Amino acid sequence: MKIFSEELVEQATQELHIADLAHATIGEVLLVAQYLEQKTGIPFIRMDQGSPGLPVNRYGVEAEKAALDRGVGSQYPAAAGVPELKVEASRFIKAFLNVDISPRACVPTVGSVAGSYGSFIACTQRIPNKNKILFIDPGFPIQKSQLRVIGAEWVEFDIYKYRGDALRAKLEEMLASGDITAIVYSNPNNPAWICLEECELKIIGELATLYDVIVLEDLAYFCMDFRRDLGHPFEPPYAPTVARYTDNYILMLSSSKIFSYAGQRMALIGISDKLFDRHYPALAKRYNDAGVFGQTLIASILYMITSGCTASTQYAYAEMLRLATDGEINFVEDTREYARRAERMKRIFTENGFHIVYDHDVTQPVGDGFFFTIGYGDMTGGELLRELLYYGVSSISLSTTGSEQQGVRACTSRMRDDLYEIMEQRMQAFHQDHK
Repeated sequence: MKIFSEELVEQATQELHIADLAHATIGEVLLVAQYLEQKTGIPFIRMDQGSPGLPVNRYGVEAEKAALDRGVGSQYPAAAGVPELKVEASRFIKAFLNVDISPRACVPTVGSVAGSYGSFIACTQRIPNKNKILFIDPGFPIQKSQLRVIGAEWVEFDIYKYRGDALRAKLEEMLASGDITAIVYSNPNNPAWICLEECELKIIGELATLYDVIVLEDLAYFCMDFRRDLGHPFEPPYAPTVARYTDNYILMLSSSKIFSYAGQRMALIGISDKLFDRHYPALAKRYNDAGVFGQTLIASILYMITSGCTASTQYAYAEMLRLATDGEINFVEDTREYARRAERMKRIFTENGFHIVYDHDVTQPVGDGFFFTIGYGDMTGGELLRELLYYGVSSISLSTTGSEQQGVRACTSRMRDDLYEIMEQRMQAFHQDHK
């Protein structure tokens, strides 16, 4: 039995001016869920927005307060970042990736969104006629919206059929045009939670060097492949990264998920030192500067977007990174709660007729974590999104993430202990109604 009538859901979409619920954005689905909750008082099981669902890291809060008490709020922060954060970022990357990036090439950004936005601008302008972005999908829809803003073009493919060795031929097919300037993916992946394995990262790295392409590696869910114990600094196993296989890379590291510090909008980009120092005549001409990639990205692009990052939050991030690097906190264990939630949620869905869409990496089943993907029979993603709304469950269609598979993305972050029984009852009703 449905929780919300078709008429009420239709009323919500009309009043909120949502043209096509099947292709609704995260924000639009969120509005529908809020509308239905407020209209009826019936709680939704929210699987739409990937907002952190754990308490904020208290050490960051204390460090930020201390920084404000020291008076850092009275001065503009340097565009390149405060020295303390740059040093700790370099140490953190070494501790958990075993990759060397100098402090000068570790640059704070206002969330990874600003990091990707600035990087897209620099990458698409560095070499004339080499200006398209290649997305290894599924991925984060906001990044394509950023390209719309700057008027840049992109191409994409769904990795579902191209895992392992098959990835090489597909990438070479895409890169042969010569106009691809950067490759973008997230690892672990938003929305599928697949993880690129070392053989795949080696392929990407080798081809990035061969075709002079910059890899933008989004590590928002850093070390959150809970199938391996990645939480011990300066000890293997280290988190996988393309940085071991090419010098053409920019790593994006966010405080939002690993430290639940999303509200302060703090992240950083780690630029390969060789890329940081590379000279591009096109950048020099455009910005009337030296044309050195790292300096142009910092001073002529990122500064124009945000004028630097909040000083006190930089000190908060620096302290959290320091404590993690020194082994005084274990952010991996803190975030493992998401895996426990995913396991319980997946079991409820699969016991009621659903299947996991992206269910395998190259050599093993996909892990449990912040996201997972589900399908039901032969329903399209849009159909399943709408049907789940009738049963008080919100999600987003995989089609909005560049996926060619049919299903929806489920996020674990807002799940609570008191909702599992409710979810089970609703999914039992869903299965009964859709047999």
